[in-house]
Amino acid sequence: MCAVVSQLKTVRLRALRSAQKFGVAGRSCQELLRKGCLRFQLPVQGSRLCLYEDGTEVTEDYFPGLPDDAELVLLTEGQTWQGYVSDISRFLSMFHEAQAGVIEAARQLLSGERAPLRQKLLADLLHTVSQNIEAETRAQDPPWFEGLESRFRNKSGYLRYSCESRIRSYLREVSSCSGVLGAEAREEYLRILGAMCQRLRSAQYNGSYFDRGAEAGSRLCTREGWFSCQAHPRFWLGHLLTARGASFHMGSGGWSSDAVRGPFDLDSCASKHCINPYSNRESRVLFSTWNLDHIHPGLSVVLKQFHAAACLLFPSRVGCVHLDSAHVTPARGWMTGDRIEKKRTIVPTLAEAIQEQGGREVDWEYFYSLLFTSENLKLVHIACHKKTTHKLECDPGRIYRSQKRPKRRRPARKCQ
Repeated sequence: MCAVVSQLKTVRLRALRSAQKFGVAGRSCQELLRKGCLRFQLPVQGSRLCLYEDGTEVTEDYFPGLPDDAELVLLTEGQTWQGYVSDISRFLSMFHEAQAGVIEAARQLLSGERAPLRQKLLADLLHTVSQNIEAETRAQDPPWFEGLESRFRNKSGYLRYSCESRIRSYLREVSSCSGVLGAEAREEYLRILGAMCQRLRSAQYNGSYFDRGAEAGSRLCTREGWFSCQAHPRFWLGHLLTARGASFHMGSGGWSSDAVRGPFDLDSCASKHCINPYSNRESRVLFSTWNLDHIHPGLSVVLKQFHAAACLLFPSRVGCVHLDSAHVTPARGWMTGDRIEKKRTIVPTLAEAIQEQGGREVDWEYFYSLLFTSENLKLVHIACHKKTTHKLECDPGRIYRSQKRPKRRRPARKCQ
């Protein structure tokens, strides 16, 4: 039976393949359907109406409770609609096609959208698809370089400089701590600092971390320039395997050596923070708020993940090893949590090691790796940057270089 209401109900109506919306008024579902088919020049036979939000079909029984100004989708026979997420899927499927049509369609949808959540989704989508990610030079994307000095002629060059500046600031902090040491210890501290400076200069202050044009093992982003929050230990494990020439895949939810390197479980980074500072000026500015944080993963987590990876890579060698029964006793805190902090832990430990070396040689390369390399530096979103005090220690087994014992000479045999 056709449900008819006394007052006209006005709705916003769109067809499945059209981004345009039209206002349609009617006293019954059938009247709305007829007017909609006339507007979009579609056959009435087999057509139906559904809610844009979740795909619920609008029937005559549902019509009396339909709110005014509701948004409906007109479907012909064989067409389906699963809610506004279908729009997102449609846009995603078009990412590898010409961008102009996608951008225009998103703008039309956004202009008539009133729900705050859908406005946010469409605005974010429009922001993403309108990015000029592939452009590299100032001539190709002038807005990206607004506010930057004229000496920066390409995006990779500026972001490399940005990373170098962060590393240089860490070096200045380490250098400023020499004044609290005695004369003899200060001389050794400055000698070690000089060796670190030389290593950093040869590595160009590890500016390749932000350079999408660098080799896969030297950058923290994809070839396109996407960065992800690296708060999770799996990134550390992936970096370890990649550094040793291995390739590790964890299925659709995991990572590969050249994938976006970031957190992969909801406990670590529920928002799945990611950013591409190469895309536009806004993203470039926001990227400056991300921190190169000093982080170390939990020992038990890393060992178990490393064991799982090793079983896949070298099953004949590690198949009989069981980490749960292994006897591992780390020093207090050195790999039990989030990060080994620069000012509170690494630099004081280095200064103490110099003062108490007693003829031993400080392993400055270990401290260098903690202070200036991705072994202990991870790129994290500002919301994932833990600023609380951590009582973690450096690995006591790596503070000093292992001393080689001189070989004993065997007495010469007498000739008989």
